[in-house]
Amino acid sequence: MMAMTPEAAVSHVIETDPVFALHQVIIDGVKVKAFKNIPSTVPALLAAGWARHGEGELEYLAYEKESWTYAEFTASVNRLAHALRDELGLDRGDRIAIAMRNYPELLVLILAISSIGGVSVFMNAWWTTQELDYALRDSEARVVFADAPRMDRLHPLAQSLDLTLIGVRDGEKRTGLDYSTLRDGGASDQKPEVEIDTDDDFAIMYSSGTTGHPKGVVQTHRGAVNAVFSWLMQSVIAPLVDPPTPDAPAPLRPSALVVTPLFHVTATHPLFLLSLPAGAKITLMHKWDPDEAVRLIRDNAITRFLGVPTQSAELMESAIRMGTSLPTLDYLGSGGAKRPATQVTQLAQAFPQAGIATGWGMTETNALGIGMIGDDYTARPECAGKLHPPVQELRMLDDHGKDVPNGTIGEIAVKGPHIMRCYLNQPEATAETLVDGWLLTGDLGVLDDEGYVTILDRKKNIIIRGGENIACLDVEGALHRHADVLEAVAFSVPDDRLGEVVGAAVQLRAGTSVTCDQMTAFLEGHLAKFKIPVKLWVQHEMLTRGATDKIDRRAIRKACLEIQEVQT
Repeated sequence: MMAMTPEAAVSHVIETDPVFALHQVIIDGVKVKAFKNIPSTVPALLAAGWARHGEGELEYLAYEKESWTYAEFTASVNRLAHALRDELGLDRGDRIAIAMRNYPELLVLILAISSIGGVSVFMNAWWTTQELDYALRDSEARVVFADAPRMDRLHPLAQSLDLTLIGVRDGEKRTGLDYSTLRDGGASDQKPEVEIDTDDDFAIMYSSGTTGHPKGVVQTHRGAVNAVFSWLMQSVIAPLVDPPTPDAPAPLRPSALVVTPLFHVTATHPLFLLSLPAGAKITLMHKWDPDEAVRLIRDNAITRFLGVPTQSAELMESAIRMGTSLPTLDYLGSGGAKRPATQVTQLAQAFPQAGIATGWGMTETNALGIGMIGDDYTARPECAGKLHPPVQELRMLDDHGKDVPNGTIGEIAVKGPHIMRCYLNQPEATAETLVDGWLLTGDLGVLDDEGYVTILDRKKNIIIRGGENIACLDVEGALHRHADVLEAVAFSVPDDRLGEVVGAAVQLRAGTSVTCDQMTAFLEGHLAKFKIPVKLWVQHEMLTRGATDKIDRRAIRKACLEIQEVQT
């Protein structure tokens, strides 16, 4: 078989495989390309994957010593869906919050909620009571499934927000409702009959922006399933571009290890949702541990690993120490933050059978975006990759919304059926970000003549700490709660392990002082731990201003990083 170019392979698959046929659709008055014959909703992905999961008989989900076949998992989804509707009276359009660590129940909940036309509202498991309060008020979710640590943070809100709290795992027996009792009381193992439109809301995921509070990103069923089938198409294209040798062994069943939080798109979409039509097994970790990750990959023939760059580096260190190259691993991807260029070659040497990959996507794009793998990546380790075909479009824009020539810095703008519907309750922010169907990402980059994108900077004041997005204004708002703080500015500080951590400069009232440890203790009730500054610069004079009298964040950051004596 002759190798095809990537472009020829895409065209061939679109023309010859009905699953990936395209058509034009109108979404909110905007014409976009979309897959024509794929499932129209997220819960329909379950049925679409039935055959690939051995007619339901193959093991699908593993967590510590527990496991479920695909049929058992599907039955749990359907029983819980019936209980949500019949026992709790929930219906199409109702918003149901999920607040827990990566438990199997979370996966069941996502599909059960969507099966009745409900909307999953993902709560960041690290949020404080104050942050949970904001998201619950914003989303108007009144039913919350939570494990014990999240239940403790939610209890103070239960009465004022009229919440129905349902315990999961260690959160059971703490309220009048438990997940297991509810699921086991479901009336049927069969999928409930509910009419769901492809453009109905599927989920709300909170993503930090340039405002003090996170933005609720509203995703639709159409957006999620088009993203899923864009990734699925890559597995069909790959052997056409790089044909296997005639004596090559049959590929292993795809199997993914989930190591990032399921309240982020990096885990939910290209791992969990993709696993359904791809016939892939899912393994969840209770807590990130690189040595345990090596053992799970080695002993369970796991083929796919997708985590933040820190996790790739720690996995590599553990594998080298444990004397294994993890030969079953064929995909080692990075999301949530840029991988250091020096790490790319190191990973390729440590895991010679794996395609080392990188990706760029957003909550607003259902995680679909730009990426590359293998030789393309090792040759261009500073690059983000190419646009994943075939439903997306890409532009690079100047400050006036005009296209810039290749090789010129511009703002990345993308368009397609995978784009979010809106920011919840924020019409102005939605209008600023969605312009004529184009999502203005706030990321600055350069597009070369071959279609490769290099991301250079962010317009938005976001710190990416090990894959977690942190809004500077969120941190600054908490710093301003301190009685002695007159002004505050937050910014990123380079970190070898996490890529970036939070730093801050503050102006204090005359005659006062505060150490970084004291500020940390003060902020613990106001911010999740990962948002709290680990480095603090203090002064009593006004913070540096720019020409418009606004605080000059870049100048302050530069000056602070040049200072040798830092309070830590």
